[in-house]
Amino acid sequence: MFEVILKKGKEKAVLQRHPWVFSGAIERVKGEPANGDVVKLIDAQGRFMAYGFYNDQSRVALRLLEWDESTPIDENWFRRKVAIAVESRNYVLQSGKTDTCRLIFSEADYLPGLIVDKYSDYLSLQILTSGIQNNLSVIIDELQHLLQPKGIYDKSDATSRAHEGLATTNEVLAGSPPPELVEVKENDITYVINIAEGQKSGFYCDQRDNRHILASHAAGKKVLDCFSYTGGFTLNSLKQGAAFVTSVDSSALAIETLRKNIELNGLDAARHAAVQSDVNKQLRRFKEDGEMFDVIVLDPPKYAPSRSALDRASRAYKDLNRIAMLLLNKGGLLATFSCSGAMDIDTFKQVLAWAALDAGKQVQFINQFCQPEDHPVRASFPEGEYLKGLLCRVI
Repeated sequence: MFEVILKKGKEKAVLQRHPWVFSGAIERVKGEPANGDVVKLIDAQGRFMAYGFYNDQSRVALRLLEWDESTPIDENWFRRKVAIAVESRNYVLQSGKTDTCRLIFSEADYLPGLIVDKYSDYLSLQILTSGIQNNLSVIIDELQHLLQPKGIYDKSDATSRAHEGLATTNEVLAGSPPPELVEVKENDITYVINIAEGQKSGFYCDQRDNRHILASHAAGKKVLDCFSYTGGFTLNSLKQGAAFVTSVDSSALAIETLRKNIELNGLDAARHAAVQSDVNKQLRRFKEDGEMFDVIVLDPPKYAPSRSALDRASRAYKDLNRIAMLLLNKGGLLATFSCSGAMDIDTFKQVLAWAALDAGKQVQFINQFCQPEDHPVRASFPEGEYLKGLLCRVI
């Protein structure tokens, strides 16, 4: 096995079991490992530290897997990790009210670069590292053994794959291709999702709990769901008795799917309006037209893909939330989210405080949202805590 020698003084994070080693922390590499190979990480004194995936094209040159030298990274190691991750999600599906969840969450499940989402009888994968790509056949075989899905689809179209020297892919890996629309159930609400053409892996199951919480405030209220995608917050709000819901998204496919979801659940389409538009522009149109709402949901895409983008992202979050606050009736509720891992909750609160100041509003934080239990955060990898949100009363 090839060895990678760590620079002196760079041991702390590895000893604390953080799974990333950046290229600048590496003193030298013994031999010429291929990208995706499992290598042995050695400290400056020649002592074993961990096994990990190597990639010289990535800023994260090593993604660590195992800290016990006596545990080989072989086929059985990958099968065990897949099985543990899948079995730990059984509780999410036991009630029968939900048949979609995240089964494997990358570093949180000790499989860096692997995302597996279950959508009813289909699995959707995102493979983001060369190490996972190299061991994919074993992973697919174990998933088939454990779950017997109708099909496994590779939705690895993230541009981040380029950092690992990987091209994007969109193909069937096993079984049958998913139909254009797959029916899934979440909290007793039915959705049709498009795995092949939808965003990310096809659906955002990380908002499952938050949709339910927000909907408990929607009865009799006029709700605005921004970046609505296929209608998670919209459907939950309508089901809980919202007087009217307006959904805004820039994607025609998302809006079309949202309308199908309303019909599928037998909800009153007369209490709903869908607007295909850029959210920032549409919020300004609502302001010009004097439109006001009781509840507003802001669930934008990732504004800060890295810490270097945080200042620019903070300005974008502030402006978005400022406009939304101006559209709320007195005492209205703002459910606002960030899925940027670089944006921690304290910084997000500060951004909202600035937005409130600019809007001439007072804000109370009355609830804090996070990602659900099938998106766990590993203690040694706080970067995995990417989704955060706040329920704000605006007065």
